[in-house]
Amino acid sequence: LRGQVMWNTAVHAEFVHDHADYGFETTGVKFNWRTIKEKRDAYVRRLNDIYENNVKKAHIDIIRGYGKFTADPEPTIEVNGKKYTAPHILIATGGRPAVPSDSEIPGASLGMTSDGFFDLEELPRRSVVVGAGYIAVEMVGILSTLGSKSSLLIRHDKVV
Repeated sequence: LRGQVMWNTAVHAEFVHDHADYGFETTGVKFNWRTIKEKRDAYVRRLNDIYENNVKKAHIDIIRGYGKFTADPEPTIEVNGKKYTAPHILIATGGRPAVPSDSEIPGASLGMTSDGFFDLEELPRRSVVVGAGYIAVEMVGILSTLGSKSSLLIRHDKVV
């Protein structure tokens, strides 16, 4: 969702860039990273609250923690040592990126994950995105369109 907001922001930047070709005078248009960050974060918080309230209204229990299915005959999961049985169980796996150490890749601690991108307080003047997946390609496109001198790095032996 945060990525979609940033993608839409970049689309608007492209529209502004092309306005002169359609007869619109747009001199003096400036982009403010902090404004979109504040509005994006408030929008996401608002939607998350709506989603959580809808789940509660539907009488669905949210159980946070590390879970695993058990060998019990009924559908059962165990979360943090407690068992839960229900006819329908949804596990939202979540995930965290594997960040290499500086001993594995010198300078790795200078980087950030995509979550760090959303924490940025201002648009970086220069950026390097490492990866060849759609998130990396979208990220470098967004950064570049909004004014960051951006590069995309990929390992040629890993691209299929």
